[in-house]
Amino acid sequence: MKHLLLAMMLTTAGTVLPAHAKAEQALVAAQTPATVHYRSATVDGVKVFYREAGPADGPVVLLLHGFPTSSHMFRNLIPTLADRYHVIAPDYPGFGQSDAPDHTQFAYTFGHYADLVDGLLGQLGAKSYAMYVMDYGAPVGYRLALKHPDRVTGLIVQNGNAYDEGLREFWDPIKAYWADGSAKSREALSGLVTLPTTIFQYTDGVRDVSRISPDNWVHDQALLDRPGNKDIQLDLFYDYRTNVPLYPQFQAFFRERKPPTLIVWGKNDKIFPEEGAHPYLKDLPDAELHILDTGHFALEDKLDEMAPLIRGFLDKQVAKR
Repeated sequence: MKHLLLAMMLTTAGTVLPAHAKAEQALVAAQTPATVHYRSATVDGVKVFYREAGPADGPVVLLLHGFPTSSHMFRNLIPTLADRYHVIAPDYPGFGQSDAPDHTQFAYTFGHYADLVDGLLGQLGAKSYAMYVMDYGAPVGYRLALKHPDRVTGLIVQNGNAYDEGLREFWDPIKAYWADGSAKSREALSGLVTLPTTIFQYTDGVRDVSRISPDNWVHDQALLDRPGNKDIQLDLFYDYRTNVPLYPQFQAFFRERKPPTLIVWGKNDKIFPEEGAHPYLKDLPDAELHILDTGHFALEDKLDEMAPLIRGFLDKQVAKR
């Protein structure tokens, strides 16, 4: 309250601020949460929702979310970056606040998502960007990198796979669906869109579950339970198979372009386990690697560790590029 009252007094028209008051004003500004804008754009006829914050002329940081969440997963990270960086966090169609067309009328594929994100960035005038890629965000972001390798100023990789070593036991039933494409194998994956699995993704491997807000799975599950969304997600599970043959191209991009890279990985994640983190160093030997004692959605309980790492990386490697 003291700082709020001081801020009101300091902004009175015509006031001449002494040095100590200017210092207090700077402190108030530093403690004020960044303004986040919630917007939508129409890209190829589809409404794409996105969160946007930070200076319009700042270096762009693109945040690409995973399954089964949305840009909501970045709600706490965005304010830590928005004083200096132009942060853009879209929802893919079928997720969050973006449109969710019927799966028989719309191609729910990772290639299509990459094209839509590319279109959104074009509308926003983002000509270069660092990318935070997590889970589904990795193939979306890496496909985008293959389209425009010269635009990528850096990578922040959080439990986002690009190597065969990272697809372990969790993926066996999904691989069975890839192998035969049958209705039986498809239906066998139905449990992946249910509330127990959603809770599992947020809590498994987390040492202190009291740090995980249950709002996460309430929010995500409400969207998963929308009519038709199950089929959207099952289509994406099947299309994930198309990412695996691209791994060599993703890896070639790493080797040839050598983007500055920060890897922050939850080591207890059963979906994208730690085995998927270390191979990056074969192609990006200068990458900064941090293995964290947490699970799949590391930002939920390790933001206090991750935000300084991410901010330090961006300030050092991206801000002046």
